[in-house]
Amino acid sequence: MTFDTLGLRPESLRAIADQGYTQPTPVQEQAIPAILTGRDLLAGAQTGTGKTAAFVLPMLQTLHATRGPGPRRVRGLVVVPTRELALQVEQSIRVYGAHRPVKSVAIFGGMRMDRQVRALRHGAEVVVATPGRLLDHVRQRTIDLRGVEILVLDEADRMLDMGFIHDIKKILQELPTERQSLLFSATFTPHIRRLAEDLLREPVSIDVAPRNATAAPIRQVVHPVDRGQKRHLLSHMLRSKQSEQALVFTRTKRGANRLAEQLEKDGIRAVAIHGNKSQSQRVKALTAFKKGQSQVLVATDIAARGLDIEALPHVVNYELPSVPEDYVHRIGRTGRAGLEGTATSLVGVEEQDLMRAIESLLKKPIDREVVDGFEPSFTLRTAPAPGSQPKRSGNRKKKSWNPQYAQGRVGGRPAARRTAKRGNGGQRPEATHGSGVRLESMPGERLNRRPGH
Repeated sequence: MTFDTLGLRPESLRAIADQGYTQPTPVQEQAIPAILTGRDLLAGAQTGTGKTAAFVLPMLQTLHATRGPGPRRVRGLVVVPTRELALQVEQSIRVYGAHRPVKSVAIFGGMRMDRQVRALRHGAEVVVATPGRLLDHVRQRTIDLRGVEILVLDEADRMLDMGFIHDIKKILQELPTERQSLLFSATFTPHIRRLAEDLLREPVSIDVAPRNATAAPIRQVVHPVDRGQKRHLLSHMLRSKQSEQALVFTRTKRGANRLAEQLEKDGIRAVAIHGNKSQSQRVKALTAFKKGQSQVLVATDIAARGLDIEALPHVVNYELPSVPEDYVHRIGRTGRAGLEGTATSLVGVEEQDLMRAIESLLKKPIDREVVDGFEPSFTLRTAPAPGSQPKRSGNRKKKSWNPQYAQGRVGGRPAARRTAKRGNGGQRPEATHGSGVRLESMPGERLNRRPGH
């Protein structure tokens, strides 16, 4: 199938050709004709499947077809979880609308409100926004959403994970009831299905990304290694050209900074990106990585969500995520658009329980490969989980490795709870699910912290 069979106008086809695309991806093939009919849509699609173009192209065409005389107003609204994704979606609107422009603006936290107000006053027809900052504009009456004809919730599962459900409900109250609504999600959890029931009317359902599936071109491998040898193994991999460029995931902001500094000392160009970085610092780091000026981009889960990096060859889990579903999101940064990619996880014995949970989610084992010179010493005493402190008393003898520790329990208490309170020198992870740990809040964003959301 080709794009000219999907019902797109010549202007859109020219913009697609300008980008060098000739055949639609499965999500584009199914979503574009459905959206053009005016139907609501519930779409299961992971990042890297072409889902942005799947809603941007028909949205632009519909807005052009229904444009009337008079002053421009906000007619299209795309709500996304992160500022990076907001910028990327808005850029896609400019790219695919090159031959028939629609005025658009991205609004998100960490940027001055007055700039965004000026952009809105100049007549933006499509707004791409993060939930918190969008509500800031609603409360200050600097945006009017009563004319929205098309609503898109992109990466809805991540927005719910980040605690935005109440913000989303408030946004929906500002919109007209007569509108077209599109919901895109990588997973269909019970929460997502309930949101879809409230939001969508007799939607067309497509699912090109079965829940918790990983992209086919991604080769996954686990390197067992002692925790203290992880950084040396990573440097060895990078110096030996096993990876020209790599996106490396850590759990915490402090851990990202520390690892980037250590890699720089090893002679490897590395930059860190996380929620404590300013917007200009994040853009600078991402630009340097995309241009090949940095070999490694060290990131936390929230900062990396929505990053669009073409032809990224390698993702490394320097530390496994505490939530198995985040593993799928992480490795989805590579193996995009049909290109091959590699996802490597450096796993210590204290992370075996996390690894088993990931494999259970994927319903398959991941190949283990021990790297020569970095064989793990499982006979050494090992902490129960990163950052946890086992109890000591008097001249108590050191314990050799015990399966109890790998299963994440020490002294009868779950290691995850102790990590949340004391791990990593008191630093909290940027995001957790139901752990009671405070979620990271971007500037201008508000996160609901109630358990279960």
